[in-house]
Amino acid sequence: MSWYAVYTKSRCEDKVHRGFLQRDIKPFLPKIEVWSRRKDRKKKIQIPLFSGYLFVDLDDINGAKRLAVLKTPGVVKILGNPTGGEPVPIPDAQIDAVRRLVDSKVELRSCLYPRVGERARITSGPFKGIEGVVLQTDYDKDLFAVSIDLLRRSVAVKLEGFRVEKI
Repeated sequence: MSWYAVYTKSRCEDKVHRGFLQRDIKPFLPKIEVWSRRKDRKKKIQIPLFSGYLFVDLDDINGAKRLAVLKTPGVVKILGNPTGGEPVPIPDAQIDAVRRLVDSKVELRSCLYPRVGERARITSGPFKGIEGVVLQTDYDKDLFAVSIDLLRRSVAVKLEGFRVEKI
């Protein structure tokens, strides 16, 4: 048996997971708990660790199971080799690592750091809410230089990674 990544339509991970269970296909949808802010309260909810993806365990990728996977409502494709389109299996060790990570109940947060030339928003500190362009990055030291316009002049500010978000 080999694991394969399945790409789903936006926010259809749970629907696809239920569809796989109904078709006797073994799915794995890793979820993490995060705090969700509503108008008047905060609440813990579960969201997929990899938005738009889940994993299936298939013994024969070229048989009827592959067709059953692709015909499940909400499925876009099985991820594979970009040149040939043939699905590529995911090593069991990586799936086990994801299982251990999810089972550990450690608070996880995925973050997309902005690259040089991309727009970014400052999320905390005296420049909170101001947007600018990333001029320089140092991922090892978790520092970003962001150019912001103040009084028709460009000013570069060095910030820690937790203070910057990609727009």
